Amino acid sequence: MIRNYLKIAWRNLAKSKVYSFINVFGLAVGMAVAMLIGLWINDEMSANKHHANYNSIYQIKMHQTFDGRRGTQDAIPFPMGDELRAKFPDFKATVMCDWGGNRSLVTGNQKFLKYGHFIGEDAIDMFSLKVLNGDKNPLKEPYSIVLTDETAKTIFGDKNPVGQILRVDNTVDLKVTGVVQKQPKNANLQFDYLIPWQLQEKIYDWIAKFHKTNWGNNSWQAFVQLKDGVDPEKTNARIKNVVLDHFKENQLMQKSIKPEVFVHPMAKWRLYSDFTEGKNTGGFIKYVRLFGIFGIFVLVIACINFMNLSTARSEKRAKEVGVRKAVGSARQQLISQFLSESILIAFISLAVAFLLVAISLPYFNKLTEKQMVIEFTNPVFWLIMIGFTLITGLLAGSYPALYLSSFNPVKILKGGVHVGKNASLPRKILVVVQFTFSIVLMIGTVIIYQQIQYAKNRPIGFDNKALISVGSSGDLMRNYDALKNELIATGMVSSICKSNSPPTQIWSNNSGWEWKGSTPDDKSALFNTIATNYDYIKTIGIKLKEGRDFSKEYSTDSVGVILNEAAVKRMGLKNPVGEIVKWNEQERRVVGVIPDVLMDSPYRDVAPLTIVFEKDWTNFLNVRFTPTASSSEAIKAIKPIFDKYNPGYPFDYKFADVEYASKFNYEELIGNLVAIISGLAIFISCLGLFGLASFMAEQRKKEIGVRKVLGASVANLWGLLSKDFLILIIISCAIASPIAWYAMTEWLSDYKYKISIGVGVFLLVLVMSMLITLLTVSYQAIKAALANPVKSLKTE
Repeated sequence: MIRNYLKIAWRNLAKSKVYSFINVFGLAVGMAVAMLIGLWINDEMSANKHHANYNSIYQIKMHQTFDGRRGTQDAIPFPMGDELRAKFPDFKATVMCDWGGNRSLVTGNQKFLKYGHFIGEDAIDMFSLKVLNGDKNPLKEPYSIVLTDETAKTIFGDKNPVGQILRVDNTVDLKVTGVVQKQPKNANLQFDYLIPWQLQEKIYDWIAKFHKTNWGNNSWQAFVQLKDGVDPEKTNARIKNVVLDHFKENQLMQKSIKPEVFVHPMAKWRLYSDFTEGKNTGGFIKYVRLFGIFGIFVLVIACINFMNLSTARSEKRAKEVGVRKAVGSARQQLISQFLSESILIAFISLAVAFLLVAISLPYFNKLTEKQMVIEFTNPVFWLIMIGFTLITGLLAGSYPALYLSSFNPVKILKGGVHVGKNASLPRKILVVVQFTFSIVLMIGTVIIYQQIQYAKNRPIGFDNKALISVGSSGDLMRNYDALKNELIATGMVSSICKSNSPPTQIWSNNSGWEWKGSTPDDKSALFNTIATNYDYIKTIGIKLKEGRDFSKEYSTDSVGVILNEAAVKRMGLKNPVGEIVKWNEQERRVVGVIPDVLMDSPYRDVAPLTIVFEKDWTNFLNVRFTPTASSSEAIKAIKPIFDKYNPGYPFDYKFADVEYASKFNYEELIGNLVAIISGLAIFISCLGLFGLASFMAEQRKKEIGVRKVLGASVANLWGLLSKDFLILIIISCAIASPIAWYAMTEWLSDYKYKISIGVGVFLLVLVMSMLITLLTVSYQAIKAALANPVKSLKTE
């Protein structure tokens, strides 16, 4: 019986090639989109699951209250690891880790800049890093370095790397003790190399001097593995005051800041990383859900195409239904016949969808910066695909099967099925539903684009053109004056300065500030901090509002500070220049005020900023080219100078304008994905409209012929055939607009600096939808209007 059903289904497909193509290709595109989104969602949901201890690994995080607002951070004090190991038996392992950075790895005459971490030796077992070569506990030796297989191949080629010596940062020689497998792209812990945690204290004397026992500086990370059976909530209760207990005499910490330590599970690192007022409020999971809904939207749109075209062609199948019922076919058998047809189409569409996914996946990976693959050898994958296809086929064929099998055989055989207004109503409803989904996506795409452009056009307050930043080193700091003089002498550089962060980021913030009229609680106010010395304002290209930059002409500038307008407002200073403020009990004189320069997120309000004069707390060099110099010529001229004074490092630099533009990558990715999905949804919908317009033109051939004979023009007939579709599109826009407004208002709520959704967006999408519809149906409408009426009238 099933074989017979499939034979009939294949014959029906072969008989109506155009409709079959629209059904198969439309469904295939919908399935391909759903599959790509499914791969992306699976990649996000499976992040970090390659770690064997996935369910028992946690990150140490901390809540703190600054200026009345409860914030949550990953940064913790240096001595946290030793404290947790010594006093809390809940943990099977504790691993301290820095924030990672690019370091120079040198062997012979070859110099490589690679990214990695100082990390505790238990990291290998905790994160189940696969050791491919070398010691199974390769971080145990203090003067060792562990490389990923990819990094080892880059540096040493086919030579065995274990036992080789690498000079790191032109400071210390380390022996390669192990090679581990590179982490997948969806892992949180990313690195090219790992260096033992304890080596920091041997290399950098400032760690032992300032941070070894300092519980007030939060500049590191900590990861822990809980013992089997330990309740993380009970652990949180035990470690809650581990920082606060070190400030028992500090009223500010006890009453205002109130640090609270807790563990955050690895299962939430990727998708549930957002906290609001100390509560975990979600994170990237909202985009996973959003694109899951989009995938369902596109698949439903494709299924609606199938339903519409199948029911629209019901008259052509009506006689078949009547004859089959007359000779004894039960309704259940007819339903099975039509469902088997839709399932056959679904499986043919699946084959086409696989081809589309195979072609598009490399581009999709590049767009999303992932390494997704179709796991053809995985039995679970095939079970999901077969189940997915069966559900799609049943969903697409359910309505046509129930509709066609309901025909009365007597009425059919007496005179066929007369399709009137009521019969076309379900199709119209499906078209409205289909385009409602598509228009919601179109409106979302436009609003995301507007928000990105709005943020891009936001004044940043400094000149980020012709400005580069270079990671510093001990050699550069020791030779800074000579380096500066030679750079200026090239004629390509107008200014150079030091800072503790690049021009497009702020890496430090601090409390403990006091000013005239401040209260003890004001000491908990958090101020962003940039440490620098001379020529910072000039080099970065900031226009002062009041006062001046730090100058060698004023010896008191060594304890000077420059404020931005937000800091002046927070301190309530009416005439800030010359005022004395205190930071951690040290007096500083305000020498200048700058505008609210945008160095952090372009979507947030500019935070209060203090620029402090510091000689040693700097690790970046910022270089501004002269206005007449081209960037390529300038780079060519200054590279030999950096190589001369920084021989242990490859010359690595970043343009400030490029780095600032990268702040929009995340939103642009979301916008591009929504735009692609929206475009495909419209394409699938238009395929369906094209098929329906073709069917309607064929159905109304006689009417069109009569109207032409009576004098109707081509324009009249085009309008007659197009207006019904335009009315449906207008209804779809009316339904989609409030849905899209609500959804995008929720999306925009995450941004402080954002657009207001205006009526223009909805009018634009309405006009675009109408134009797309007219372009889709016009071919069939004009073709029917131009047809010879004699041919259509003599057919009966």
